[in-house]
Amino acid sequence: MNITKIRAATALNLAPVCRCTARPSRMPLWLRMACACGLALLPLVSAQGATDADQVRLDLTAHWVGYASLALFILAYGLVVSEEFTQLRKSKPVVLAAGIIWLLIGLVYAQEADNPDTVVTTVRHVLVEYVELFLFLLAAMTYVNAMTERNVFGALRSWLVRAGFNYRSLFWVTGVISFFLSAVIDNLTTALVMCAIALALGAGNSRFIALSCINIVVAANAGGAWCAFGDITSLMVWQAGALEFFQFFELFPASVVNWIVPAAAMYLSVPAGGPEEPSAGAEPILRGGKRIMLLFVATLCTSVSFQHFAHLPAALGMLTGLAYLQFFGYYLTKTGSTTRNGPEGETGDVVAFDVFRFVARAEWDTLLFFYGVILCVGGLGFIGYLAIASQLLYVEMGATFANVMVGIASAMVDNIPIMAAVIQMEPNMSEGQWLLVTLTAGVGGSMLSIGSAAGVALMGQARGHYTFFRHLRWTPAIALGYAASIVTHLWINGGLY
Repeated sequence: MNITKIRAATALNLAPVCRCTARPSRMPLWLRMACACGLALLPLVSAQGATDADQVRLDLTAHWVGYASLALFILAYGLVVSEEFTQLRKSKPVVLAAGIIWLLIGLVYAQEADNPDTVVTTVRHVLVEYVELFLFLLAAMTYVNAMTERNVFGALRSWLVRAGFNYRSLFWVTGVISFFLSAVIDNLTTALVMCAIALALGAGNSRFIALSCINIVVAANAGGAWCAFGDITSLMVWQAGALEFFQFFELFPASVVNWIVPAAAMYLSVPAGGPEEPSAGAEPILRGGKRIMLLFVATLCTSVSFQHFAHLPAALGMLTGLAYLQFFGYYLTKTGSTTRNGPEGETGDVVAFDVFRFVARAEWDTLLFFYGVILCVGGLGFIGYLAIASQLLYVEMGATFANVMVGIASAMVDNIPIMAAVIQMEPNMSEGQWLLVTLTAGVGGSMLSIGSAAGVALMGQARGHYTFFRHLRWTPAIALGYAASIVTHLWINGGLY
């Protein structure tokens, strides 16, 4: 994929390395090497706005503003990582850090730069990038909330509980469903739904629950990699214009290998026998639930059509599809349909079907976290750190090595800012390399329980059964699957390089 096409698709003029600074960098060598490792330990992004050729950027990499911004981001991200212990929602520190970083940049440009409007132009382009991601996710989350309220996922859980599978069969069934379901809805929602099923099926058998949760995390992350809207990182690559929608399907064989290898190793440890016969009756899908599922599929098709045929933002298609749900909700209300739960989720309340209640229940902490991350790393990249990391990683070390390291880094650091770093670096990569980094960023987090949102969520949902160290025991098998998926991709898609 030619990098010029990516610029046109994103409406961003991301300056290459030689244009990122106005004068030769005075950054010490140790800090240059630190920035080279930044993709693994500190993802930095340069989301720079379209500027005229005569606009000059200040080199702030050795300026106190640069150091202060770097320290602020490290502190904020440290609070994000420790969310489980501090109980401080992850959006709060990064949103605050984003505002302070850009304030510092704006103040120094107002005093020292010939054209301070460069900062304003850049911030506006970064905001446009975020808004497209925000609107896409908001529409998708609204549909997922509506299907949850209509008991779509509860009915799936009830069916599996009553199907009479033994533990080993359930291990594969939950893995297969997680793999394919995460390609349609996000991997976090998939993991939460399937974990609830594993807990219901494996009551009293902690070993089965732990192995099932590990299998679900790996399968959900692998399944999200081969579809444009299966994972946040895949969605970011698609919206940036680096890959077309149907090109992601080239990753399907590698994604299957990534899941099958560790699953086959874990299967031998799954206990024999099966769950007890359930005493509760089947849970039905509430009125309108099946039609909402069809509308969601239609919405995804609309989004793909807007982007593929009309070259319009995918978010525009998703919002158009959200109107389908709004009209259907109007129909359900007028024909007497009501929800089971009140506006705050209390059972027993009876209210009309209101789409805006599902909008309100979106994961706002997650959506604001994306805002903070994109703005934070955009500011750090605007300062000039990205040029150094890009040169050392993608030029001196090579794209393949850098992209493999992206996946390893995502096991320790959230893959969202890492992928944002790669996209906005604008490395001149082939289609095969863009597919490789999409794969590694999507599945690399499976190697540790804290490496993906799905793993972190399941540690809380299956507390006492699925733990960091139980997952760590199977890290070698998951790492083997990671390596095997890369080899599979290089072998099958070698002609794309």
